[in-house]
Amino acid sequence: MDISTTSHGIATTDRRSVGRTVRAYVALTKPRVLELLLVTTVPVMILAQGGLPDLWLIFATVIGGSLSAGSAAAFNMYLDRDIDAHMQRTENRPLVTGEVSPRGALVFAWTLAAVSTVWLWVFTNPLAAGLSAAAIFFYVVIYTMILKRRTEQNIVWGGIAGCFPVLIGWSAVTGSLSWAALILFALVFLWTPPHYWPLSMKYARQYEEVDVPMLGATRSGSQVGLQVILYAWATVACSLLLIPVASMGLVYTVSSLVFGGWFVYESHRLYSRAVRGGEPRPMRVFHASITYLTLLFVAIAVDPLLPF
Repeated sequence: MDISTTSHGIATTDRRSVGRTVRAYVALTKPRVLELLLVTTVPVMILAQGGLPDLWLIFATVIGGSLSAGSAAAFNMYLDRDIDAHMQRTENRPLVTGEVSPRGALVFAWTLAAVSTVWLWVFTNPLAAGLSAAAIFFYVVIYTMILKRRTEQNIVWGGIAGCFPVLIGWSAVTGSLSWAALILFALVFLWTPPHYWPLSMKYARQYEEVDVPMLGATRSGSQVGLQVILYAWATVACSLLLIPVASMGLVYTVSSLVFGGWFVYESHRLYSRAVRGGEPRPMRVFHASITYLTLLFVAIAVDPLLPF
């Protein structure tokens, strides 16, 4: 037997095993959701500062917020592992495949929650840390444990957890909250249903099979489409409130009108297709909602940096 070759093979296997385990734990944090955290947090910090904040503060806030969001996601996967196993969309999550044990996921989630809270307390301020802890509580307890399996309005109120990053970003810079921060909070709150309900239409059958009353699974396409339209209009109207309250300039004003108009247009197309009995193509609105929010917050970041 070639001992050196065998040892090398074992070492390679060990490295692969460690790498796979690390990737599994990273997957528990729902990295794609963390992208939206960055999209909303950093622009809000720039707006709160009226320019570019201290780079260390941005780094500290993003790290703390990412750990906080990752904790909430890990708790969510731990609590939903029973239904995740029966949905095609979630059947490859680490707790379903066995790459991470339930105990391991729970310890990981609690660790991230503790570290994120302490981190933000030390490197930003107590208000930001408190808001971070509140976001975890709201997503895990209010949404995942109480609302998700009981009401079709689950994402409306449960989505509040996703609004906290704008408050965390604002408070990290100012140490307080303001009307502008609350408008941004309301903006993300109103945006969440027309963002998520099209996804629930796409996976309606899977939600029905696990008895989770997402609106897309409990109502007709036309009814969901109408709700998407109403919330899309409300989102755009809320975005316009920021103009006088935060003294936004030309870049944000034009962006909110143009991108908002496109978001509303896509929402109407979804409803129109559903009413006519055609294929609603809900994922078109889902992706449009992400692009809309991203571009709008880019405008929020750019606007304070320009002289007009």
